[in-house]
Amino acid sequence: MLKPLTNLLFTATLCVSLILPCLVQASDLEAFLSQQSIRQRMADTYGDKAIKRIDALVNTLRDAKSMSDKQKLTEINNFFNMLVYAQDKKLWGQNDYWASPLEFVGAKGGDCEDYSIAKYYSLMELGVGEDQLRLVYVKAVKYDQFHMVLAYYPSRRANPLILDNLEYDIKPASRRKDLIPVYSFNAKHLWVMGKAKKGEPVGNADKLSEWKSVKSRFSSQKLKSPRTVL
Repeated sequence: MLKPLTNLLFTATLCVSLILPCLVQASDLEAFLSQQSIRQRMADTYGDKAIKRIDALVNTLRDAKSMSDKQKLTEINNFFNMLVYAQDKKLWGQNDYWASPLEFVGAKGGDCEDYSIAKYYSLMELGVGEDQLRLVYVKAVKYDQFHMVLAYYPSRRANPLILDNLEYDIKPASRRKDLIPVYSFNAKHLWVMGKAKKGEPVGNADKLSEWKSVKSRFSSQKLKSPRTVL
């Protein structure tokens, strides 16, 4: 959920690359998750209850399609916040592991990157504009550590709304004084606080390599088995 301050530069470089690309088109998502081969792999890896969680996700996405953007935020935020927080070392046996949404739902939990990436991807599937969403690395003041949240911008210059697994209520960033933004990113661009002019990105994520692990596992339907059952 939270990251040590000592890893800022390392984390800033890698986290831009962790955005799960839209490998499954929104119109194909239900069909993809309904494939028997996918469902069987999920059951084999995470147990039969994982299928119920996948079905619940599909139902949530289906029900939210006709909602307003703000209603979509609430539905998606509530759905994923029901999953269990778990540190990577305990869950995956690694100090850092970025789960795909399938792995996150299958394992029934994860840490802050997993919550944020799953919310980002799901809202993209529901038609929320890519330019309205950013994953944001922040300093969580209370814990004096780094943490990831998802920000939704109603318009380019608007005060974003924050989706968080620490604070369940969706609030404007101006009301989250406990979070100090350090940098933000989406599938293409990186923004660093104090480094950009007029909100312009300082780089792009297209050629960063770390996200390729998530992309490869998702596109090839590879699923990592958790070290422990939540």
